[in-house]
Amino acid sequence: MGIDAVDLAHKLFRILETGDSQLAAEVVHPDFHNREAAVAPEACGLLGPAGVLASSAWMRFAFTELSFPITETAGNDSQVWMRLRMQGCHTGPFVRFRNGALDQAIPPTGRSIDFEQIHVLEVRDGKVAAHEAVRDDVTMLGQLGVFPPIPAVALRMVSWKLAGKAARAAADVSSAAADAAAASSRQR
Repeated sequence: MGIDAVDLAHKLFRILETGDSQLAAEVVHPDFHNREAAVAPEACGLLGPAGVLASSAWMRFAFTELSFPITETAGNDSQVWMRLRMQGCHTGPFVRFRNGALDQAIPPTGRSIDFEQIHVLEVRDGKVAAHEAVRDDVTMLGQLGVFPPIPAVALRMVSWKLAGKAARAAADVSSAAADAAAASSRQR
């Protein structure tokens, strides 16, 4: 396996942790496609560095101290498989989307998350060109008190929805993701 492909994979997750637009321009292929963007704000589905920067903003909107410690890698010069953990503290609303519309908004809980994911990255022309993942979202939702529902968390989610806070959080995170995506065009 080429060391360059593994290095690129590590750098991709560094971008998600930091939102570094210069690193995104260096590491992410212009045709990059994120298969997992369906549950994220619309800007996360953009091709190239813009989509990666939008995804970074979406995750960092909800989780501070965001990190992706990598436990294992395997692959070759055109693909990298990574096993890692997603860790952070839930200090902002975590908003999930379906077909571009608000699906679920989880108000900040202050709880820590730490769960496993497996990612497959396609490498082309010396850059990361595609991403797909298998994530243990059930564990994450359990750590946040959503599944199975802790009554206090469920009540807050319902009250957020009724008070319009969920819709405002969706608009705010969508705006933050779009702003982050726009940063990639300023790097060209």
